[in-house]
Amino acid sequence: MSKAPTVGFVSLGCPKATVDSERILTQLRMEGYQIVPTYQDADVVVVNTCGFIDSAKAESLDAIGEAIAENGKVIVTGCMGVAEDNIRSVHPSVLAVTGPQQYEQVVNAVHEVVPPKIDHDPFVDLVPPQGIKLTPRHYAYLKISEGCNHSCSFCIIPSMRGKLVSRPVGTCSARPSGWSRRA
Repeated sequence: MSKAPTVGFVSLGCPKATVDSERILTQLRMEGYQIVPTYQDADVVVVNTCGFIDSAKAESLDAIGEAIAENGKVIVTGCMGVAEDNIRSVHPSVLAVTGPQQYEQVVNAVHEVVPPKIDHDPFVDLVPPQGIKLTPRHYAYLKISEGCNHSCSFCIIPSMRGKLVSRPVGTCSARPSGWSRRA
């Protein structure tokens, strides 16, 4: 059996970003990727950014820079990803930049850098029914919206995360399709 590809992950920002990170991590883990806690052990690093206020943007750019310095292979996602030019002007060597809620694009970018393990066995590489969680065991975030549809002059969130979208109840789930409903 071949060595499992490894992914390092830095998750910054609000609870909505945390839920996005959990969804990406769960998908990668279901595909046989190992999530590792250090830059040195990672084949690629994903940085989920925050772009809400200047200090959060600075923290995101610093985290990207640290990941590049320590690992070299970095994919950027999250709210700051809507300003790809700003990220690339500071860190031109990032491999890919995606915005918030672009889960498939992040996973595809990881596939391009580190292809999934061919002999991955989902029955051996188990993922908990609730997916990968970044919160303590006694609570978890449940994302019920991406923001609001108001365009308040002091708030940038609708322009970063987009307007609310209604979906049929059958398509809304906290779990990727194919998961059991058992807790």
